[in-house]
Amino acid sequence: MLRDKALLAHGGGLRWQRQLDVLDRAGATQVFLSAREDQAWAGDAAGFARVVRDASPDSGPLGGIVAALEQCGQGHLAVLAVDLPQMTPGWFATLLAECAPGRGAVGRNGKWFEPLAAVYPRELLPLARAALERRELSLQKLLATAVAQGLVHVREISAAESPLFTNWNEPVS
Repeated sequence: MLRDKALLAHGGGLRWQRQLDVLDRAGATQVFLSAREDQAWAGDAAGFARVVRDASPDSGPLGGIVAALEQCGQGHLAVLAVDLPQMTPGWFATLLAECAPGRGAVGRNGKWFEPLAAVYPRELLPLARAALERRELSLQKLLATAVAQGLVHVREISAAESPLFTNWNEPVS
């Protein structure tokens, strides 16, 4: 994209502000901002409990998830990527309703999980940390293992919900 997606304008604010609002309205009690070391702006972003730096450089979203799980003081961690600007607080309400102690929830669209709009249990941390240490950075593979172990419940995404997962990774011309 050649620029930081979090700093792009969207709906009268910046993308990171919109996602913070979605999580706040969904009932999140402690919101972290996951950011790479080179994202200096993150230190000045207001409204977050703290800025969490990736657990390992160049590890993609898994590095941020591991770091956030390590610092999470709650039983579950909601994850929302900045490039999902159609996501709603209602999506997280449906996921939270399907969570239980030690079990999170993730949507699946066909054969693909939607790991960046999901709720993870803290119990996922050893599995995620081990994958990171092996440099197995695929969240699809991690989630398949987590589902098989009963750590994550799968919620099938309906056709009406599919637009929520429209990923804005390309600049709008």
